[in-house]
Amino acid sequence: MAALAAAGCGVSGPAAPAASPARGAMLAPGRAGAYDRAVLALRPVMYLTMGHPSSGTETDLSGHGHAGTYEPAGDRPGTARLPDGDRAADFNGRGQYLQVPSAPTLSATRTGYLTVNTWVRPDTLQFPDEEGSGYVYILGKGMAGEQEYALRMYSRRNSERPERPNRVSAYVFNLAGGLGSGSYFQDQVKPGTWMMVTFVIAEHGSAAWPDGYVAIYKNGILRKQTSVAQFNVVPHEGTAPLRIATRSLESYFEGAIGKVAIFNYVLSPPRISALYKDMS
Repeated sequence: MAALAAAGCGVSGPAAPAASPARGAMLAPGRAGAYDRAVLALRPVMYLTMGHPSSGTETDLSGHGHAGTYEPAGDRPGTARLPDGDRAADFNGRGQYLQVPSAPTLSATRTGYLTVNTWVRPDTLQFPDEEGSGYVYILGKGMAGEQEYALRMYSRRNSERPERPNRVSAYVFNLAGGLGSGSYFQDQVKPGTWMMVTFVIAEHGSAAWPDGYVAIYKNGILRKQTSVAQFNVVPHEGTAPLRIATRSLESYFEGAIGKVAIFNYVLSPPRISALYKDMS
């Protein structure tokens, strides 16, 4: 693990912005404001707390206008409590999701780098509405012919060979789809337990990763890093919306999702670790 972390730290990317809230950013009041301020100080291009499903929409606290809408309109998620007591959306796994319109800043290709950070609480080990070999999407940006990236979780029982019980994977795809280059962690999962999941897409190469990479972190710790060349992926900007609790409306995540932040640079391992600690 130490070797992985060192490799992640050594990858070059755009300089991290100054640690101050973005202009136009809207700070959340109350107890949860401390975590929100920590995220906003890192200048995300999108930040949805996921704490307002009853309103039907989520405001983008980054100030960049990437608001999300809960679908379907007549079936909104419930709420759950994050470790710091703040609210998150609790999806039933049977058709509920949140959708954000496509925008260039939500694609890795705008800067060549993308970091996605979110809190996830699966409420089952076997998802009721799965797809493919037995998985659902926690979030992603992609439809047929417009594939970009995704965060996926497998059911405990699935048809992969070898099987992937409750594996959490991050992928980047060619627009045409097919096999995605990705990284994962596969741990024993206890329903109702929160985890912070972070994945990084670096399209540009470096000495350590000449073809770019996909990295995934759990609870602030780097778990795996894989070359984008794993399946000859060349990321491109697509027009599919960003969806949370699904991706292409073919499967649905059952559980809670909160604090979804997207950055257009590589969020460093120390800052990812600090965000995890900021929640507790």
